[in-house]
Parts: sequence; C-alpha cells; structure tokens
Amino acid sequence: MSEVKILLEESDIPKQWYNVVADMPNPPAPPLGPDGNPIGPEALGAIFPMALIEQEVSADRWIDIPEPVREIYRLWRPSPLYRAHRLEQMLGTPAKIYYKYEGVSPAGSHKPNTAVAQAYYNKQAGIKRLSTETGAGQWGCALSLAGQMFGLDIRVYMVKVSYEQKPYRRSMMHTWGAEVLASPTDQTEAGRKILAGEPDTTGSLGISISEAVEEAASREDTNYALGSVLNHVLLHQTIIGQEAKTQLEKVGDYPDMVFAPCGGGSNFGGIAFPFFADKAAGKEVRLVAVEPTSCPTLTKGEYAYDFGDTVGLTPLLKMYTLGHDFIPPGIHAGGLRYHGDSALVSQLYNEGLVEAVAVPQIATFEAGVMFAQAEGIISAPESNHAIRACIDEALLCKESGEAKTLLFNLSGHGHFDMAAYERYYNGELEDYDYPEEAIKQSMQNIPKVASA
Repeated sequence: MSEVKILLEESDIPKQWYNVVADMPNPPAPPLGPDGNPIGPEALGAIFPMALIEQEVSADRWIDIPEPVREIYRLWRPSPLYRAHRLEQMLGTPAKIYYKYEGVSPAGSHKPNTAVAQAYYNKQAGIKRLSTETGAGQWGCALSLAGQMFGLDIRVYMVKVSYEQKPYRRSMMHTWGAEVLASPTDQTEAGRKILAGEPDTTGSLGISISEAVEEAASREDTNYALGSVLNHVLLHQTIIGQEAKTQLEKVGDYPDMVFAPCGGGSNFGGIAFPFFADKAAGKEVRLVAVEPTSCPTLTKGEYAYDFGDTVGLTPLLKMYTLGHDFIPPGIHAGGLRYHGDSALVSQLYNEGLVEAVAVPQIATFEAGVMFAQAEGIISAPESNHAIRACIDEALLCKESGEAKTLLFNLSGHGHFDMAAYERYYNGELEDYDYPEEAIKQSMQNIPKVASA
C-alpha cells in the first residue's frame, strides 16, 4: 500500500503566495462606488492597511510572504496530505482519493492562513483593533488567535444563529482575548436597522459584515478584516494548493478533479487556484466548488454587481449573488451561508473555467459520517460538502471503471459541531432548496448600475 500521510518539512512552506489574476484570461471586473463608477484603492483606505489594498489590486503572479508570517505558519504548516485508502476500500472505487487536512491549525481550520497575514499587515500599519464578522465561528477563532499573536484587540460580530448553535467556538474566541457579539446587535446603526424590521432574525454573514465595516469606518484605531471573498484573502489561502501540489509530486500523482466547499470562496480558491495555474498552461484538471442547495450562490445566483454586505456599506463587486438582503436558512454549515461569492471565483465560473455543484444538507452529513468511519476524522459541516461531491465522483468511477485521481480540501475538523451531528442522528435536519421565487424577490433589490 502506498503512503497514507504525505508530509513536507517546515523549510518547504511556500515563500510566496500565488495570485490567480496573473493567469486569468480577462482582467478582473473592477469594484464600483455607489455611483456605478470604478473606485480606486484609496476608497478602501478607511478600513484596510495599504499593504492589503495593494495585494487586492495586484496582478503580480507571486507575492512574498513576510518572514514573521511564515514563522507563525510553522506552528501547523505544512499541513498533511492524506491518501484516503480506507475510504476508497469502503466505496469499492478504482479512484484514488487524497485530502489536504487544514484542521491541524490551532483554530481547527484553514482560516488562520489569512488571519495571521491580515493581523501582521495591520500591526505594521499601526492599527490597534480589528472588527470582523464570523458565521460558524471558524474565522472569528482564527482572527482572535492572530490578534493575540500580534497584540491586537479583536471584536467579532457572530451571526446570531451560529452564536446560539456553537457556544464553544465563542469560548475559543474569548480564550484568545476577543470580544464576541451576537449579530445583529443594537450597537451599530446597521444592526438597529435590521432589528427594527425583523426583531427575531437569525442573522446572516451579510448583516454581520455591515456591522463590522461600520465600526471600522467610524474609528481611527480600528480596521476591518474579512475571512473570505476578497482577492487578498484568497491569495493568502493559496498556500494550501501550493503545498498539495508539492505533496502529490512526491508520490508522482496529479488530480483529475479538485473539490472544495464554497461559501465566500477562500476555501475553494485556496486549494484550486494553484491548480488553475496549470490549467491555464494547458493541463487538464477540473476544479469544482461545492455549495449548499439552501444557499446556491453560483448554481442559482445571478452574475451582477452587488454589495458584499446587507446594508450596502461595501463597494459593489461583480459576483454571483442571491441578492445582498438574502437571508438563508439556519443550516449548520454556517460558513457557507453567504449571499455572494468571491469576484475571482465568480468570474472564472462565468467564463466556464471552474465548475460548481450544490448538495443538500442531509447528504453532506451522510458523507461526513461515512468519511469519519473510514478515515477517523470528524469533519466540519462545511467540509462535508466537498466530501459529498468527492464521494459521488468516486462512485461514478466505480460504475465506469475509471481510475481518476480526486483531491479535496478538508478545511476543518468538526469537534465543535457535534450538536449538528446529533441533530442528524435524531432525524432533525432538513433539506432546504431555496425557492426560486425568494431568490427572484431578493434579486429585485440589487443595485442597477450601467457597468453591469
């Protein structure tokens, strides 16, 4: 039997992040201001340090990773790549299945890859505080950890439904010194506006972003940090795919298909973008973003300019969107409950260069349990989406006899999600296909801009 764990040395941690913009066939669509005109980098200066703004608009293929960031990465990177021999046997598939395991980070997910970088650049810029949002809590935990590493105060606006479902994630954030609020709150104008219209709302990532952005824009000592969607966030996550490529080279393999969960896009971009570089150079590889049927941004959304938040404080981004006031049901994959998607992922999908599938909630938990019983790792509900799509492909290989090589990003462990697994065992979870009519209704409220 070939290796189970494919490991790298600390010296193998990439020294640069990969910027997919350099290999995209068309330049990214520019962000727009409220007047529908493209905005310059200076418009982002109220909430981001200049170093991150430069990364946001860069077209350079490689961007150096600062040594203090690599030093902290060494606490958990390079992360292991596993060959899922036991899952292959359970499925009876001729396919080879590999997974990159990001649950080895202190916060238990891939999110610290960008949290550490963002905290570093803000510290360098003299910022004292960061405000942010979090859905399932993975991002909030990651930024709380990074804030502690660099001596920054962190305030986290946590989506209310996740705040209630995941108390131990809150405890992790508190342990790393952060303040955590259930969003929407009565402490921001955005939060008060939402609560006035819908006092019992479960909240959403879009609402939490509105609150965090409002706070950052109103305080000189505070900047905003986002856990997904933006170009610089996906850039930082490409360390995942770069390591995976090196690990597969060690065993003389290369994927036919790469799967990752997709909410805002950092998980997918992190593993898929470095392989897109090969695809752009002519290599055959399929890159598949996997989203929930209850929040089907890529598969049912519209490619249009929209706000990244609910209230409309962010610039307009060209992306697949369900409408900025879309509030998805309270599924347990809280990290995938976002109305929009990364502009880079959206553009590549629109141009037919990456793929997307939507999977229902119960089937993702079935896949997660199957994976845990074969491989031993209990994965996060978000990660279960990639496992589901990968298993489905492996079963197709079983039917066809094709021996494809499949890779997925196991983006985090599910140790703080056991209440969701318990609900699955008790038959309390529902599948929810978001109704077309509700999407159409929400889409009527997106901004009308001539450039779109």
